[in-house]
Amino acid sequence: MHLLRPHWLTHQVKLTRDVSVVEGKESGVCSCHVSPDALRLATGGLDGTVRIWSTEAILKSSDPAAQKLPRQLCSLNNHTGSVSVVRFSGSGQFLASGSDDKVVLVYERDLSAGARPAFGDTQHTEHWRTTKRLVGHDNDVQDLGWSADSSILVSVGLDSKIVIWGGHTFEKLKVIDAHQSHIKGITFDPAGRYFATASDDRTIKIFRWSPPGPNATAQDQLNNFVLEQTISKPFEGSPLTTYFRRCSWSPDGSHIAAANATNGPVSSVAIITRGFWDSDINLIGHEGPVEVCAFSPRMFSKEPINVNNGKTNNYVTVIACAGQDKAVSIWNTSNPRPLLIAQMLATKVISDLAWAPDGHTLYATSLDGSITAMVFEEGDLGYIAPPEENQRVLAKYGYGRTKTTLPDGPTMLRLEEKAKQGEMKEAQDKMGELMGGVPAATASKDNVTTGPNVGAQWQAQANGDGPVKEDKPAEKEKDPPVLKQKITITKEGKKRVAPLLVSSGASQRSMLPSAQLVQQAAGASTAPTGVVLELSKPYDSLPKGGLQSLIAGNKRRAVEEPEETTEGGTRRKRPAISVIQGEISKETDGETPEFIRPAVVNPALAASQIRLAVPKLRTLLNKKLAADKEARQNDIEAELTFEAKNPASYTVKEPTKISVSKGAQVIWFDYLPRAVLLATGNEKFWAVASEDGSVHLYSPVGRRLSNPLVLEAQPCFLECKGWWLMCITAVGTAHSWNVKTLTAKHPPVSIGPILNLASTFRDDNHLTKGESIAEAGVTASGSIIITLTNGEGYTYSPLLCLWQKLSEPWWVVGSEFFSTQQHSSGSSKPLAGVVSHLERMTATQTIVHGRGAYLQQMLQTVDRKGGNRGFRAQVSVGHLENRLSAALAVGTGEELKTYLLMYARVLGNEGLVQKAEELCRDLMGGMDEDEGGEGGEEGDDEEETVGGGRWGEGKTICGLDKRELLKSVILVMGKYRELQRIVIPYAELLGFADDELELEEEGKMMIDSSGHDDGGAANGEDVI
Repeated sequence: MHLLRPHWLTHQVKLTRDVSVVEGKESGVCSCHVSPDALRLATGGLDGTVRIWSTEAILKSSDPAAQKLPRQLCSLNNHTGSVSVVRFSGSGQFLASGSDDKVVLVYERDLSAGARPAFGDTQHTEHWRTTKRLVGHDNDVQDLGWSADSSILVSVGLDSKIVIWGGHTFEKLKVIDAHQSHIKGITFDPAGRYFATASDDRTIKIFRWSPPGPNATAQDQLNNFVLEQTISKPFEGSPLTTYFRRCSWSPDGSHIAAANATNGPVSSVAIITRGFWDSDINLIGHEGPVEVCAFSPRMFSKEPINVNNGKTNNYVTVIACAGQDKAVSIWNTSNPRPLLIAQMLATKVISDLAWAPDGHTLYATSLDGSITAMVFEEGDLGYIAPPEENQRVLAKYGYGRTKTTLPDGPTMLRLEEKAKQGEMKEAQDKMGELMGGVPAATASKDNVTTGPNVGAQWQAQANGDGPVKEDKPAEKEKDPPVLKQKITITKEGKKRVAPLLVSSGASQRSMLPSAQLVQQAAGASTAPTGVVLELSKPYDSLPKGGLQSLIAGNKRRAVEEPEETTEGGTRRKRPAISVIQGEISKETDGETPEFIRPAVVNPALAASQIRLAVPKLRTLLNKKLAADKEARQNDIEAELTFEAKNPASYTVKEPTKISVSKGAQVIWFDYLPRAVLLATGNEKFWAVASEDGSVHLYSPVGRRLSNPLVLEAQPCFLECKGWWLMCITAVGTAHSWNVKTLTAKHPPVSIGPILNLASTFRDDNHLTKGESIAEAGVTASGSIIITLTNGEGYTYSPLLCLWQKLSEPWWVVGSEFFSTQQHSSGSSKPLAGVVSHLERMTATQTIVHGRGAYLQQMLQTVDRKGGNRGFRAQVSVGHLENRLSAALAVGTGEELKTYLLMYARVLGNEGLVQKAEELCRDLMGGMDEDEGGEGGEEGDDEEETVGGGRWGEGKTICGLDKRELLKSVILVMGKYRELQRIVIPYAELLGFADDELELEEEGKMMIDSSGHDDGGAANGEDVI
């Protein structure tokens, strides 16, 4: 081994213009890394500079003939703080650096531009430009890591965040807040399955990930980068004084070397085993904490490797460790003692280690400003294995295979083997029954292949079963197999070879029935009917052409479908709505293809008391699932599109094809025997309603979540929110289901009561037309929300088993607090919620469409008679109480808090002491037994409701703490002298009011900050 430390290989600042003289203040070097082509060494230091050196000049520094070689290839001064880490990408195209300035910079070599040396420096020969500036951390960036395929870049820092960036577009894909303290190290699995992070919370966390696409967005990676395991045992006593915790993954993918571990009172390096994620091995010997570990990228053999002898060598891996004791130790996995110990290699802490790709050179950097190269001769560490051996060893973990999931340990292998044995036994039992009651054991023996043609895996499985030895006699080997191809004659006189289904894997026979067995079962009258149907039924629904046409599609038929164009088509005016974060939002389909025909309705439905219009069939049904705001800004094709293609007419005997695509890529597709009427979906599931009244549920990847849901009639409305699905059928029956648990929120309920109430005769002069549904939706809690054309909004209460009216035109014309521009408490942003949306719909139907003329006449009559001075005030108070009850009914916490504070202010203005006392007692949740009334039962009855809404007996309501709500109410009511006698005892009980004056001043400041009483009430604003 040779140690090389050229005098010019440093981060010292030059004080003279002579490049041959290196003078100045020492600047510590925090990180180093070697490029994949082994031609460049990148270093970063406390001077805020990233320097790129020529490895050839370093290795030949002692050769006088090589003194003219370029030394420092480039110097980059784009950071405003100390550079803590530099890392080349696996492809060598990019160089990333992290700094104390909280920024990650990505550089790329500019081959078209000449080198730009610093003033007075003539040694620069390369030009690297900054291509990306990645801002995502709130504190120092401590470490970086590229995946082996350079598809992602992960940065970690002192803000305890793990930020994942795309390796192609460098878009921020995900931010993970899994650690509880500073994160100081990251390493990637060379097989591309995991990455590990090390933190000062004394844990290492393993994350499972799959490579994202080149144009991946944050929405695509919601389910990627999942926490697999947390390891804490080796680090329970680790010190928190280290600058870094740089861990490393072995080149064979089997182990992780974790720095700053402890074995009792002794510092050590923990070796974590893949799959089990335990640490039974510790490397002990360093006198101080180890800050950095680095596995050599190549595997080694103890003996010289002869490729031609055909023997497989026992390869080992080599690891280097360094830290605060200023020593470097080198170990291999077959020796309990280190191969080499280099002590006092520096005068300060060794900050980073980097191996050259060939495994012969190790670079070490220190905070004293030194950079050392350790060059090993052949055989010092062992004999280096060819790179193909790395790929061969990593293949067992899925390296080099796309879309393949392989087991990570023996536990998963045993579980998989048990599952396969169970499937084989079940398939053998079914085949035995199908072959005329043959026992499963006998049928399975006939299917076992013996002799010289048996595969190794079959031999292994057979040897484990034991009784297979009975099948070894020669007469058994000559028996023909039970399953064989047969030639049959069709009705047209043609010969047909009945094929046998072949398993997709070599480890087991297919469990699906072969064509021969299906034909035998169909012609055998003595076979059990249930068994035949169970095996043959899945094939009845395949399109003409069988499985091949299901995947690749059929050829063009003589009768072509009409051209899909929007010109000349019609618009579907009825909007479909869905509730998003408590707000119902509209989705209009826009122009759609022409209608095919009306849906076929059962004539028996004509006798139904309620008949809603059934949507007409269309040739093409489109539904788009919009992406979030960030995804829309970065990827115009981020939205998902559902498409249902119905047959153009009855003459075209084709199934309906449904598919979900993203841009031009089809994610999944399926076929249905009936035409599709409606469809809805979100990021959790898709729902499709057919003409026959059935609803089909699919997962985001197209897996059927349940059997079709059979309804009493065709669906007219189909909407979803979260895991909840709402459907209203043509006979006026409303359903609400939880797709995740496959349960109903309540039994099917008729919408007849609200339609009958809305169509009540009100005017003596002329008749009013019957009302219909303007829009329908569902909340995140599964509550059905319906708005009628007269402006009334309803929801169904499973507790009361009836409909509740949430909004009506009476409040529009009679209340002083009705406003379509409501604002949430503490914000000028418009209030987004179900109740506010329903009131906006009520105002639209009442004012814009002129449906409030009857109520206007009623109010004019009251004003003409006089003597009703408190009419407007009482209606306004009732309106606020109705708002509170509506917010409680649908469970919207933000609206509840806003309306509650507004209601408390009105109680103070109107001097309604009894209502204020009742409100405070109910918010207290029954904790004030002395103030709860003379009788306990009476007090409990009073606590049940306020304003018609159920407050419950718990400490929270609609996700809000009752005591915190009471504090806010007390602060609002504290302004009014009439209410101070009521609220001060509650304030003292809560322990936040010292005297009456302080309470009054706080309440006054709260009220004044929200605006004048009259103006705030008129605009529906309540800013706290």
